[in-house]
Amino acid sequence: MAHETLKLFKDIAQTRSFSRAAALNKISQSAASQQVQELERTFQVNLLDRTHRPLVVTPAGELFAEYCRDVLRRHKELEDALKHLGDEVEGVIRVASIYSVGVSELIFLERRFAQAHPNADVSITYRQPAKVYAAVLEDQADLGLVSYPEPSRELKVIPWRREEMVLAAAPDHPIAKLAAVLQGPLPPASLNGADFVGFDEELPIHHHIARFFKEQGIEVNQELHFDNIEMVKEAVAQKAGVSILPHRVMRDDLRQKRLTAIRLAGAVLYRPLAIIHRKKKQFHPALQAFLDMLCEAPVEGAG
Repeated sequence: MAHETLKLFKDIAQTRSFSRAAALNKISQSAASQQVQELERTFQVNLLDRTHRPLVVTPAGELFAEYCRDVLRRHKELEDALKHLGDEVEGVIRVASIYSVGVSELIFLERRFAQAHPNADVSITYRQPAKVYAAVLEDQADLGLVSYPEPSRELKVIPWRREEMVLAAAPDHPIAKLAAVLQGPLPPASLNGADFVGFDEELPIHHHIARFFKEQGIEVNQELHFDNIEMVKEAVAQKAGVSILPHRVMRDDLRQKRLTAIRLAGAVLYRPLAIIHRKKKQFHPALQAFLDMLCEAPVEGAG
């Protein structure tokens, strides 16, 4: 079966559109339709339900689309393996990362890798957690950097590091002033009734903080919530409330005295970070070298 036909059907299944898939493959919509009809004659089964808009992929079509994705992925991995056969570290490493891993830290790691392997190139994109998983599963990224990793049949999860979570407040916030007076960890009960800047409910960090509050018997007023740490930090700096954040991502803000970090008495909360990749992923030398650098030195030394 032609490589082009597999790619066409994969794109039709993904976009649910003949016209968009045809444009992606630089053929006419009529040609795309004819190729699918030929596939259906060959398999003697309907792959698409054309009575709906957008198109609906039938169960048989889903099976064939997965086959297409698998063959295309293996073909790409074979090309990469042949291209990079030998010991020279070269090629492109595609990394999808959640925003809160730290842009400055990954830039530092990218530069260090470039110095060690000048013929390799690292491309890092920042996305919401669900889109990081999708990028890795759809082979748009070789590696993903996520928090609160979710294992699956298709993904390998490599524990990367644990980040201590602390209470974040503006330096002149009443809770920060109380912590300064106590000169030590803050009793968790001190947060009861406080205005809290949280995270959107679809993010894993939201649920882990909510569980932590429940365990500690803490009740806060949460009116503001955002989908990324930078917005949460900004709201806290503007005294919209306090929050719970990874200590590591506050380092620049602490140096600039925009935020203060406060530990809670008898309560330690950590955020796990992990590296994910497809279990069947074939690693060319450059990709393996970058993964080794990530695992050996988890983004230390930035800033």
